[in-house]
Amino acid sequence: MQKTQLCDIRDIALATEGRRRTEWAASEMPVIAQIRTRFEKSKPLKGHRISACLHVTSETANLAITLKAGGADIRLCASNPLSTQDDVAAHLVKDHGISVYAVHGADNRQYYRHINSVLDLEPTMTQDDGCDLVNTIHSKRRNLIENIIGGTEETTTGVIRLRAMEKDGKLAFPVIAVNDADTKHLFDNRYGTGQSTIDGIIRATNLLLCGRTVVVAGYGWCGRGVAMRARGLGSHVIVTEIDPTKAIEAVMDGFQVMPMEKAAPLGDIFVTLTGNINVLDTVHFRKMKDGAVVCNSGHFDVEINMKALRQLSRKSRNLRPEVIEYEISPSKRIRVISEGRLVNLSAAEGHPAAVMDMSFANQALAAEYLAKQAGKLQNRVYVMPRDLDEKVAKLKLRTMGFTIDKLSAEQEKYLSSYDMGT
Repeated sequence: MQKTQLCDIRDIALATEGRRRTEWAASEMPVIAQIRTRFEKSKPLKGHRISACLHVTSETANLAITLKAGGADIRLCASNPLSTQDDVAAHLVKDHGISVYAVHGADNRQYYRHINSVLDLEPTMTQDDGCDLVNTIHSKRRNLIENIIGGTEETTTGVIRLRAMEKDGKLAFPVIAVNDADTKHLFDNRYGTGQSTIDGIIRATNLLLCGRTVVVAGYGWCGRGVAMRARGLGSHVIVTEIDPTKAIEAVMDGFQVMPMEKAAPLGDIFVTLTGNINVLDTVHFRKMKDGAVVCNSGHFDVEINMKALRQLSRKSRNLRPEVIEYEISPSKRIRVISEGRLVNLSAAEGHPAAVMDMSFANQALAAEYLAKQAGKLQNRVYVMPRDLDEKVAKLKLRTMGFTIDKLSAEQEKYLSSYDMGT
């Protein structure tokens, strides 16, 4: 490990490969590039210290470089140890002087040590992917709160946790739910998670998906994306849900819908995307067919009850680099990808850079917004301002070479009036 005052990374010698990887991602991220050019001139984040707990990938590297270009002092740690790209971490440290605390495969103790290391910056802003950073501040580092003007949250899971804190009156500074921006969840969650999850399953297993039954637990935007891509590859898709409205939507989108207990004996591949615990549990493992493949694409590794599966199993073995087989009986084996962690980042490379371009554009603009609104916001979870959300969409369309219509003065008047009749 390379340990200095600036970092805790695998090996600084990996920086050259990390630079290539980051430059490749940058070629697919024209929106964040435009924001970075503006930030270099206006320095909207000058004087701010940002502690960030995000996936340390080539896409995130382009966000970190943009925030630094805007004048921020930034420290970055990993929101998931198995998603860390060690070469990218080395590149950020060596070539950009950004403090990074992230090592692929870090254990739980090291994970929280890294979180505390980025918090030693005494931030004025936070950027979180799952709420572990903010939760650590509220539970163990409350002395930092007085300096924090606000934060941002990247994930559905994190936003759920933050809203629970707000409801209980525990949230101590404002947070912008970047995840809830239309240009984030409608694209990153659906198209990004859809493609990268299937990518992770195929890389890990090399299974042919057509003709197989894929069970998707949860029909939020991430679940929609996975169900859509699995069907596109020829799979028979079953959706499980607890929300009746989402269940109806899945039915009308052409999917079978049923409880997990009924789906368990039918599925060949199971993917959880709910944000909840024990979505796959002992009762389901007992009913699964021999050779069933199980994976998770929700943020935390709690959706598959791995403790219960280990207790149920007689023995286990590594079948492939990212696949462990658990033998429940001589005639029943269950195969788990990436220990139940995020399959798209553990067994693949995460979302394509083109979709993260919008997500991280939102992060950068949200940071700028917080800087401008310092002291004016209440301690609550805010939706991304609509004008900034639309700005990201317009920039993305422009970089893709598309234009759209504009309302005429007559049309604007009609839409804003109530007395023009029909």
